[in-house]
Amino acid sequence: MSARQDPHAFLRDYLAEHSDDVLVVDGPVAADEGITGLIYELAERGRHDMLWCRKVAGLDVPVLSNVFASRERVARLFGVDASRLHEAYQQRAERPLPPAVVDDGPACEVVVSGADVDLGAVPMLRHFAGDRAPYITSGIIVAEDPDSGVGNLSYHRAMAHSRTELATSLHSRGDLWRMLGRYAERDRPMPVAMVVGGHPLFMLAASARVGYQVDERAIAGGLFGEPLEVVRTPAHGIAVPAWSDFVLEGTIDPAARAEEGPFGEFSGYSSDRSTNNVLRVETIMRRREPMLVDVVGGNTAEHLNLARIPREAELAEKIKARFPDVTALHYPTSGTHFHAYVALRQQRQGQARQVLLALLGWDPYVKTAVAVDHDVDLTRDADVLWALATHFQPHRDLFTVDGLPGSPLDPSSGGDGTTSRMGLDATRGPDFHGTRIVVSTAARAAARVLLSEGESA
Repeated sequence: MSARQDPHAFLRDYLAEHSDDVLVVDGPVAADEGITGLIYELAERGRHDMLWCRKVAGLDVPVLSNVFASRERVARLFGVDASRLHEAYQQRAERPLPPAVVDDGPACEVVVSGADVDLGAVPMLRHFAGDRAPYITSGIIVAEDPDSGVGNLSYHRAMAHSRTELATSLHSRGDLWRMLGRYAERDRPMPVAMVVGGHPLFMLAASARVGYQVDERAIAGGLFGEPLEVVRTPAHGIAVPAWSDFVLEGTIDPAARAEEGPFGEFSGYSSDRSTNNVLRVETIMRRREPMLVDVVGGNTAEHLNLARIPREAELAEKIKARFPDVTALHYPTSGTHFHAYVALRQQRQGQARQVLLALLGWDPYVKTAVAVDHDVDLTRDADVLWALATHFQPHRDLFTVDGLPGSPLDPSSGGDGTTSRMGLDATRGPDFHGTRIVVSTAARAAARVLLSEGESA
């Protein structure tokens, strides 16, 4: 088996190679909001450390969180710097490899089934004060189409409803909801397995934006550069990563319902919008010494990056192919999923507007898109706001489009689920006059030396 797919090996190696990028907490952390508090405080200080909490009150496992909060850290998974993350992701994702079934793996070290199933033994955390209960927030449901056998991976929050049942939301516009409908047509429950704790590349693959007939387990193989190693679950034979920390196998009855939510969503608001489905757990598989790989939801950088990096990569490739003068695309954390920045070398009048229209049309979540020149750093909100302040005239450079489908979790959207979208052209334009001030590379280098000497004095 390939230890490259082991999340525990990833943690061990990253601690050894980048210890300055990991905050190790040895003291006790509260299970209710403790990890969330740490991550928000770090972000307030401009830090996005990966968080390794060895002791969490009420849990008998350590917790790894904030893995995806840093784009630089995600880029290291691909051996590149952050500026090449989109390109590196797409290059691998476009070379999918079917999973390889193995006979055994760490996920099979402890298997509990039948009357011994107790979800109280599965670690869950409360992340926000308004959350209805402790939740699994990193749960990836694996299901397979009843006709083709093609698999689907997707994230779904889940809370304990009973000793053997999870209440969860399936996203009524997602592929898993569509698949559940196919099982409903056959009057059958849908076999599923929820994976909790996987390698970061597997977790990224579960966020991939692909068609219904594309198996994200093959995307994971592409990201690894080798087939994803999978084992079959005992009751339903679903192929799940052999290196998983926890696997909860069972079924979702299309007709069963249980209330869940409110839950802290990416919009920064608590939402009780849910399909209220029930996952009846028949088998719990786990490693002998597991950890909880946690994703703090809400509008944290981790939650947003995990969802949007695959989307950004796909759209960056598409928009650059159609408009070769586009140099970069970025979704800022400040805009949750609703803002996008695009940079280009504008060659003719109206080009930025055309690019903005394409971006607003391609991504159903984006409702505000800003175009800037290629020398503006998209990863810095302050730089984009500077471009708006000095290049943008509202009467000339702003346009809106009304009545388009939007995100159901946008609290400002209409009752019918539609939204308006806005494009802002903050490029200089052909008639712009002005020379941007520059601080020389030599002066910046000299300043860094002086500052480092002052810090060490």
